[in-house]
Amino acid sequence: MSTYDFESSDGTETETVSASSGTSDRLERAEARAELLAEENRRLRAQHARARRSKYRRTALGLVAIGLCAVAGGVIFPDSRELLLALGATGLFGGLLTYYLTPEQFVAASVGERVYAAWAANGESLAAELGLREDRVYVPDERADTARLYVPARAEFEPPTDADGPVVVDRGSHGLLVAPTGATLFEEFERVLSGDLASRPEPLAVQLADGVVEQFELADGADPDVDAAGGRVTVGISGSAFGAVDRFDHPIASFLAVGLAVGLDRPVVLAVEDGDDRADWLVTCRFEPDEDVAGNENEIETETEADAADDGSDEETDGSF
Repeated sequence: MSTYDFESSDGTETETVSASSGTSDRLERAEARAELLAEENRRLRAQHARARRSKYRRTALGLVAIGLCAVAGGVIFPDSRELLLALGATGLFGGLLTYYLTPEQFVAASVGERVYAAWAANGESLAAELGLREDRVYVPDERADTARLYVPARAEFEPPTDADGPVVVDRGSHGLLVAPTGATLFEEFERVLSGDLASRPEPLAVQLADGVVEQFELADGADPDVDAAGGRVTVGISGSAFGAVDRFDHPIASFLAVGLAVGLDRPVVLAVEDGDDRADWLVTCRFEPDEDVAGNENEIETETEADAADDGSDEETDGSF
């Protein structure tokens, strides 16, 4: 009986050692596979970056080639020399600029979206914990050429213009005041903007929509619809690179609201809703309209009503005869 117990115990120890060895082997294989996948991921990222840089440089070489051909044509065809030399200079300049300004690093949109997602979740949680409203107000900062995001606690509030934040406890402005994601984007947009920033809603909305699509590539399309007299700008967003636009302080909506707040120099109330057949999302910014614009609109409506009344009276007169 004791011999049987001894053999069973010895076999159990052998099986335990064998199982432990098997588990260790599987862990080692898994670690080796993970290292191999990580190395392959790094290689693919580097290859993708090289391909992107190569694409930029091929474009640059193509522009240089076109420029040289145009210059050569200017030498051969004296009648069109001025035009061809101008085209050649433009091609050469564009080629050199594209070649030397080729970015060295590319960040995938999915990476940026994940970084933003953490900020969106934290912002929503903080606003809910403080019992704040769902209003999102972008307020011009008097101390800098930018704007800040204000989330009020009451329906009636005074947008804070000189408070420090992040928590405002003034009686009329109780709420959350933070730096929005669109602030730094707007600073970069204004830095490279050709010309001055517009101060009227129509051209300003066009500038900002172009910035969303052309400069930052945050969306495939941005179609602005402006009602200056009613104090409203609605931008239809298609193909957002950062996912759903109705989240807390989304970069696209934030950039548009900050730009309007700074350009118009007044608070902007932001609202985002699902789009229609023309756009995925509708980003609506509301603000206090200029009195002269609203007054002109009212005058036009009054004149239209008066003209309609005159037309009606004429018709009645004609009918009496």
